[in-house]
Amino acid sequence: MANGVFHTGYGITINLTLPDLGHPEHPGLLDEILRPIGERDRNLLECLDHHAGKVCRSENADKSPWMFISTRRKHGRLVLVAAHLPVTHKATPEESARHRAMKERIARCAEQHGLNARVEARSSDGRIVTDVLVTGADGRLIGWEAQYSSITSETVRRRSRKAAEHGITPLWVTDSERAALIDRAPWVRVDDYSSRDIASSLAMFVRGGIRHLQVWKCLPTSERPCPTTGSACGRFHSGWFLPALCLPKKPPTEVDRLVVASADGEFVPIRTRGDTDRRTAAHMWVPIGDRDRWWDIVGPEITADPDDTLDSPDEEITFTGEDIDPTCRYGEETLTRNDTRPRRDRPDATGLHTFTLAPRSVFTLPTASPTLNITAAQRRAAAVQFGCPIWEIGPCGICGVPIHRYGNRSAHACGPCRTALAHSRVPRR
Repeated sequence: MANGVFHTGYGITINLTLPDLGHPEHPGLLDEILRPIGERDRNLLECLDHHAGKVCRSENADKSPWMFISTRRKHGRLVLVAAHLPVTHKATPEESARHRAMKERIARCAEQHGLNARVEARSSDGRIVTDVLVTGADGRLIGWEAQYSSITSETVRRRSRKAAEHGITPLWVTDSERAALIDRAPWVRVDDYSSRDIASSLAMFVRGGIRHLQVWKCLPTSERPCPTTGSACGRFHSGWFLPALCLPKKPPTEVDRLVVASADGEFVPIRTRGDTDRRTAAHMWVPIGDRDRWWDIVGPEITADPDDTLDSPDEEITFTGEDIDPTCRYGEETLTRNDTRPRRDRPDATGLHTFTLAPRSVFTLPTASPTLNITAAQRRAAAVQFGCPIWEIGPCGICGVPIHRYGNRSAHACGPCRTALAHSRVPRR
């Protein structure tokens, strides 16, 4: 593997063993050369021997003198290396078409709802380029990144950190359960649609990356098993579940709705510590009400700031500071770019938390039931209205209006309060 490469765009020689690649005047250079092949000029990086007019062993074997950058373990450390194209996987024409169609769909949806959207938005200092930058009514910036080709986790984290430095919340979109971007930054996963379907008005649902908070008391009658003991423990549990695994089941969120909901702050990104490895974290988009309730229970344990490296069990790249070796190393390159990767988007609940006493703030109903303050005539009128004996009239447990509170077929709360409670809109008292 070569430790140097020639950048044909800037006309410079890059030293991959230096943190600034030998060119501090180009602060975004590393991101540029790590971009997927389908998103940059294929002839951007050139073999040093070929550039010097010497024999390029790759070209001599009727292969390409052009190169790409990846990582390799050397003497126990992870380093950057340059290898000759073609790569094991590069963006196909269909992948590029899907990437373009997703950007257009996001921008179109945002503009239809009165939001500002810029495609290929470049920051004022030119250091970052966002696929689609959506601006909410309150100035919230959501940077959508449609990722249909391979990308390294380090690139995802680096680009997400730079987005955060510019006040942008990154939102990566993938169609693969094994994508390296999953849990490296705020993300969602969609179905594997063709570019034509993406560009159409067909509903696109988010299949991964959005979760809802579930809180329950662990009793023998509970519909969920105890996540700690397997049997009823009598304590409270909370965790983040996919919509289809919530009780009751929640509908999936459409991509078009997420475009608006993320910009308006209805959905927000959070991270929770890994359930098996506390050094890792799971990223997800959640309803803001669920996030507030979660914070009431456990506190803001982890922020959504992508600069935190807690979610990075991967090894950091080491820059050894060596001299450039200009010799073409074609034939010695044994790197397989796309190794078989485990499934990263899993259906398991995450952020499971067990507690003995529920915080007062998570109670939905008031701690003290309202009293019924009506006249005898009003009580009789209510009994006639509900068709029950007068002694079965009592106060709604939430707002206090007279209802059929006691006896057979009675209810704890009035109809409007039950409806509001079902939608989690009852004010806390």
